[in-house]
Amino acid sequence: MNRTSRQTQKSEGASALGHTAIPVRGRQRWGAMDLSLIAVFAALMAASIAVPGINVGPFGVAITLQTLVVAMCGLVLGFARGTAAVGLYVLLGLIGLPIFSGFRAGPAVLASPSAGYIVGFIFGAAVIGLLATWAVRSRWRAAALFAAAMAGTVVIHAFGIVGFVMKGMSWQTAMLADVIYLPGDVIKNVLAVIIALSLHRAFPDLLVRRQR
Repeated sequence: MNRTSRQTQKSEGASALGHTAIPVRGRQRWGAMDLSLIAVFAALMAASIAVPGINVGPFGVAITLQTLVVAMCGLVLGFARGTAAVGLYVLLGLIGLPIFSGFRAGPAVLASPSAGYIVGFIFGAAVIGLLATWAVRSRWRAAALFAAAMAGTVVIHAFGIVGFVMKGMSWQTAMLADVIYLPGDVIKNVLAVIIALSLHRAFPDLLVRRQR
């Protein structure tokens, strides 16, 4: 019996026993649970503005809990679902729901000083999600997740600086204005990692579905 025949019989035997291969999450389509998680985290983004922000800086861009939830989206949901959750939040705000900081809404927000940060949320979540898939498998999981969150924070702040420059600031002044928000985001990233670690312990397959 040649190798091909043995493989065919093995496959048929497995089918007869009812065994089917379970693909990794990356090859699966989103199911009801995935869509529910996206909706829940988008709702968390919207709910985060219920905590009043602190207006600081020359343009009065508020310090809010939104960057905490952005980090959680990436760390908990990964690249695709985390980006989708933040993207859904931004989309709903742009079409008119008052879910941006200060209960603002509509396309006019993109002309505000905080526009760079709002756009940066999407790309920040994407970067965090990409790195989180690696980080959650790391031997030093907490440190790796924190590094992923900080990488996304750098992306968000980069977009924020560009937004300031587009409002007429010099690059140097924009970077100095942006630094005000960095310490708070570091603290929020620590909290996001603590929450993410708890969720990954409770639901080991939440981010990376193991091959069975």
